[in-house]
Amino acid sequence: MIPSLFSALRAAAAASALFAGAALAAPAPLTPHPVKLDDGRSFSLNLPAELEIVPVVQGLKRVRFFARSPDGRIFVTDMRDLSDNKLGRVYVLDGWDEKTERYGKISAYLDKQRNPNSVAFHTDPAGQAWLYVANTDKLLRYRYRNGDLKPSSEPEVLASFPDYGLSYKYGGWHLTRTLAFGGGKLYVSVGSSCNACVEKEDVRAAILQMNPDGSGRRIYASGLRNAVGLLYRDGKLFATNQGSDHLGDQKPDETMFVVQDGADYGWPYCYYSGGKPLADPKFPRKAGCLNAPKTFSFFPSHASALGLAWFPSTDKGAVRDEFLVALHGASKLSLNHGYRIVRVKADGRPGGDLVNGFLAGGKVLGRPCDVLRTGPDSFLFSDDKSGVIYRVRPKR
Repeated sequence: MIPSLFSALRAAAAASALFAGAALAAPAPLTPHPVKLDDGRSFSLNLPAELEIVPVVQGLKRVRFFARSPDGRIFVTDMRDLSDNKLGRVYVLDGWDEKTERYGKISAYLDKQRNPNSVAFHTDPAGQAWLYVANTDKLLRYRYRNGDLKPSSEPEVLASFPDYGLSYKYGGWHLTRTLAFGGGKLYVSVGSSCNACVEKEDVRAAILQMNPDGSGRRIYASGLRNAVGLLYRDGKLFATNQGSDHLGDQKPDETMFVVQDGADYGWPYCYYSGGKPLADPKFPRKAGCLNAPKTFSFFPSHASALGLAWFPSTDKGAVRDEFLVALHGASKLSLNHGYRIVRVKADGRPGGDLVNGFLAGGKVLGRPCDVLRTGPDSFLFSDDKSGVIYRVRPKR
């Protein structure tokens, strides 16, 4: 009896400790933080009490993805609006003032670009730095010099992309291209031409890999309907991907993958629900979907997973050893899917919301797009609806 009682007490104590550990690991509750914009709008966004949120850049248009230059400056793209246009810009943010939390100078480094969604920097073996710009129809690169406010060279065209498709009205024509460097290679995501169809060109719904000079181009992964977010970390390429629109309100998942070389992620034949691949009845195939790769993580349907950033375990603060992923938001507001920034643990487990409140009372206050880590517990994120860049940092 005594050993049994001792064992039971020990098991209970272990369970209690496990529960306490889980409670300690639970994400901090979110509290309202007031936001006031220069256009007169005032509202609250929700995030942990130990953090603060500040609008640091305002007055842009469809501000999208960030990149840090070799000299430490922040570059950001602006696609202007939802139309197919050649009025996009790439801005460089200079003159950061820590007291006012504003950039003293915002310069249009490039203009008259066709829907520029993403830029990236790379320094070649000879020491020459390059700025890469992903437009809808082509991939450009410019020689980069520290401190430049304009390109120091004419562009080189490294690749061309198909630029036709259905309009946003029909859920297609994914005209964004996203860039990431890693392992000495350049990765470029190219979205599908449609909501769900069998593409005629293998470059669509795929991630390409090439050398930094554009040579050696090949299909790295396929069957990804619209992999807008790319991040290369520790020898792995991570991607967020948007699912099809015709399968109802609660499916498919929005997904996040560790992208495998040569893998086929199934679109349009397969979709994911509850993290598992399932066959789309509109597009049957003999192979089925049992061999579709596993998700790393997944998000609510139609939440539109976009940019992501990694925060290392050394940060020791409110955000550590996890990804932050921007969920842009479902067009059907009643779903309340997206319109927030969420945590994803290092092993892919969901970590809950970090910032939410961009959809309140049926009104859209903003749409998070990309996240850029700037230090422990500190990051920038873009809102491409309001043309605002926010800073989140520890409360002072």
